Order: sequence, then C-alpha cells, then structure tokens
Amino acid sequence: MRVLTVNPGSSSLKVSLLGDDDTVLAVESGVGHEMAPMVTDMPPPDAIGVRFVHGGTDFPGPVLIDAKVTERLHELADLAPLHQPASLEALAEITEALPSVPAVACFDTSFHATLPEAAATYALPAEWRRRFGLRRYGFHGLSFAYAARRTAGLLGGVPARTVICHLGAGASLCAVAEGRSVDTTMGFTPLEGLVMASRAGSVDPGIPLWLVKHGLSAEDVNTALERDSGLRGLTGTGDMRRIRKLAAERDVDALAALDVYHHRLRACAAAMTASLGGLDTLVFTGGVGEHDPSVRMRLAEDLAYLGVSIDPDRNTAADGDTDITAPGASVRTLVIEAREDLEIAAGTRRALGHD
Repeated sequence: MRVLTVNPGSSSLKVSLLGDDDTVLAVESGVGHEMAPMVTDMPPPDAIGVRFVHGGTDFPGPVLIDAKVTERLHELADLAPLHQPASLEALAEITEALPSVPAVACFDTSFHATLPEAAATYALPAEWRRRFGLRRYGFHGLSFAYAARRTAGLLGGVPARTVICHLGAGASLCAVAEGRSVDTTMGFTPLEGLVMASRAGSVDPGIPLWLVKHGLSAEDVNTALERDSGLRGLTGTGDMRRIRKLAAERDVDALAALDVYHHRLRACAAAMTASLGGLDTLVFTGGVGEHDPSVRMRLAEDLAYLGVSIDPDRNTAADGDTDITAPGASVRTLVIEAREDLEIAAGTRRALGHD
C-alpha cells in the first residue's frame, strides 16, 4: 500500500509518498498548505495519513477520517493552536485534491494513551477534570513511537527504561518503559515542560493569572506564552544555531539562555528517569537533538551520575542513526533520525487493516 504522509507544521508542510516497503518515492516541502501542486506529479497513493497534534481522549490510535471525526478535530483545535488548524487546512486541501483516497488521522497524543493515571492526572477539582477533560495528554507521540521502535531495532530488543529527548523548536521528553509511554513533559497543551524556541515551557500558573488581573488580555498572554517566550523571549531569537553563534561571541543573553535551557532539560530528564526507576537508554531526536552535539554533550555530563557518558568523536560526527555511547558507559546513548513519516504510514496501514 502506497501511503502519502502529510505532516503540517505551524507554517510549513512536508509531504512524503512511501511505497509498500516504506521506500520514499517522492518528497515535497513548502510554506503554507497549497496541496494540489505538491501532489500533482506524484504517483497516486492508496491512502493518506495526516498528522494531528491533538486527539484528546477520543482518539487513542489512528482513525479513518469522516465528517464526525473532522468535526471533533475542529473542536480540539484550541488545545494546540499553532498546529491543529494547520493540519485541518492540510486535510481539506488533500481531500479536495484526492477525493477518492481514504484519509487517516494519526495523533501525537496517541502514544501517551498508556500513561498511568498518576502521571496523567492534574490535582484539580474533580468537576473541572470531568467537564473539561483536564489531564496530561503529552505530544510528539509520533516521533517518540518511531524512536522507541527504532531503538529496539538497533539494540536488538526493547530496553526496559528509556528516556527519549525530542528536541526541536518544540521540545519534550518521554519516559518509555518496555516500549510504552509512562511519563512525559508536555501536558494538557504543548506549552508545559521544557524551554522551547518560542514557548515558555512550565511557568508558575499564577503568572498568567496575575498578568490578566493586571490588565493583559487572556489572548495576549496566550500569544506571548506560545510565540514570544522560550529562547526567543530570552534572546530575541528561537534559532539555536544563532544562539550558539552569539554565545561563542560571549553574548550575555545567549549564554544565560543556554543555562536556562539546560537547567530545565537536566531537571526534566532526571524526572523522567525517576518515573522509570533508573535509566538504560538515552535517545536524542528532533532538529536540535540530532544536529547539536553541544546539547547532547552537556546533558550527558549533567546525567553522568546516572551512568551516561558519550564518546566525543562519535558525538561530533553523528549523522543519522548513531550510537554515541562512550566505552564502558552503563547507559546506551543513541541519536535517531526523526521519521514521523514512517510512523504515520504504519498507523495509516493499521487503521485500514493493512498492517
């Protein structure tokens, strides 16, 4: 079954056509979601898989899209305002371009459906939790699911205790026990957890309440937390490569931002390890996780007390899937290329009974 995978970002789009054996037959990327020109010259797909950030509790796995599913996806849009609308727009475009091809929604939240109640539950009034569905959902699940599966393949078996670091413009960590998500740093929305390119990550919930009380609108606060905080709020840019350059020039704000970034990363990685009761494997994926050796080295040094140690030469030279573990280290450390397209294709085939 040839699967067309549609992976929308907040302002960009990647479309890949995968063959029966997951060979990449065609790839197109672009800004915006003008779908028809991107698929016109591709061989016709047998199915379409579209990435959605938020599936709520309604969708614990991939689902064939119909009118009822589409309606629910629209209702969930305000929980992931940077990405869900983009996915809905891409869905509308691709179904218009290929109206006779079945389309499947694949969700970043699905991998975290296995979270134990202790990890998923916020200590909020019961009526609120029932009425609004307030719980930890977690995100980046397609990336985590692929990285967990690929890790098992590389190591020849499923590790008992793995922390996966998906580090990019958006960033989160996942504690994976025997291949299943048991804890993660993002929560009800993608705002919680690590310091990100433009998202604040975890802040005292009293801060936005205080700001609204003192005259800012809820919309202004939300926009600032989503788009103007994180590394951008600390340095004026969310581009880690630019921040690295500024830090090399001893820019005070850039140096401080890296300290803040790593302080949160270290603390959250330790928390994920605590949820697992130890650590066997540490995995880096995502744009920063795959391509920034300094982030990997600094976190490895921060977690040395857990048995993490990476080989400097392997770390610097890492390209694609790479084992960067130092000789004698008790924790295996891997860099794994993010391949959400493969996870979307697998989920699409599964939903259509072709797994």
